Amino acid sequence: MALVEEDAAPVAATAVSSDPTAGSSDNEITVEETSFVHTEPPQDGTAPPVVTSDMEVLHDKVKKQVIKEGNGKKPLKFATCFLHYRAWVQGSLHKFEDTWQEQHPIELVLGKEKKQMAGLGIGVGNMRSGERALLHVGWELGYGKEGSFSFPNVPPMADLIYEVELIGFDDVKEGKARSDMTVEERIAAADRRKIEGNEYFKEKKLDEAMQQYEMAIAYMGDDFMFQLFGKYRDMALAVKNPCHLNMAACLIKLKRFDEAIAQCSIVLSEDESNVKALFRRGKAKSELGQTESAREDFLKAKKYSPEDKEILRELRLLAEQDKALYQKQKELYKGLFGPRPEAKPKKANYLAIFWQWLVSLIGYLVKLFKRKNE
Repeated sequence: MALVEEDAAPVAATAVSSDPTAGSSDNEITVEETSFVHTEPPQDGTAPPVVTSDMEVLHDKVKKQVIKEGNGKKPLKFATCFLHYRAWVQGSLHKFEDTWQEQHPIELVLGKEKKQMAGLGIGVGNMRSGERALLHVGWELGYGKEGSFSFPNVPPMADLIYEVELIGFDDVKEGKARSDMTVEERIAAADRRKIEGNEYFKEKKLDEAMQQYEMAIAYMGDDFMFQLFGKYRDMALAVKNPCHLNMAACLIKLKRFDEAIAQCSIVLSEDESNVKALFRRGKAKSELGQTESAREDFLKAKKYSPEDKEILRELRLLAEQDKALYQKQKELYKGLFGPRPEAKPKKANYLAIFWQWLVSLIGYLVKLFKRKNE
């Protein structure tokens, strides 16, 4: 069973699916210029990180300190940027927003951001893909004199601190946000990301491939999918599910098995008979030692694809593991309790035998005497 999805159907005339093994040409779809770097989220976000790098003045009210260097160029005006951030009130250090907890990057179109995010937009526009930085934003480019109605802990005239990671950006000429796209445009944009990810996968650039799949999935969030019915939902799932499965394939190769299980489970929530999702989830569970749960997934996959050699092979491997474990436990218990002692033959009690013979003899003589008298 191939690790990368191979059977996604075309989703629209403007969004033709492509796979790593299909040998498709870049001419099928024009892929816009993209920069995207994936990094792990910071571990502790209760307070702003302590940064010792120099303070760079980007604007009279915006300053930046680099936490981790990025690469490539900076996004242009109207570029669609994908980022994670945490936000604190500078005076009280109260954290009022954290997109890492939601596990979904936010989208920011430079030059079209909301008024209260103007300072954040200036900072992001001066970052490179993969860069993580601390931004110091004056209240004039934040929530202003009134403070925030959505975040009551942000008082009037509050200076802000942002910890920002620029995941990646698209230099799209029209600077169109997802919310302004039609259904077909969003599906087509996601499909382009999937194709790009498949190309990276063929080159064994797993992190880059995952970045493209993640961006594709970002175009089809839960709110968007909830509104789709009929053929449009089928078109979206024909792109979205392969991205989740391909993410799982990358994660298995990177030995991030828990995350692979989560990706497969998303697909199975939509399609409980998806053989690839069952197989890859079973594979990840097997690697984590969750033998019984893995066997359950493999048996379900076998039900829908009884001749699949990879599924049968994994079931045989589980059976061999069970047998080896049984033998190991048997040897362990044997070593703990030692060999079973052999039964020792009992010594003959000659005195008891003599008495039994004597009693029998006396009984015989008594019977013989009575018979003679009679």
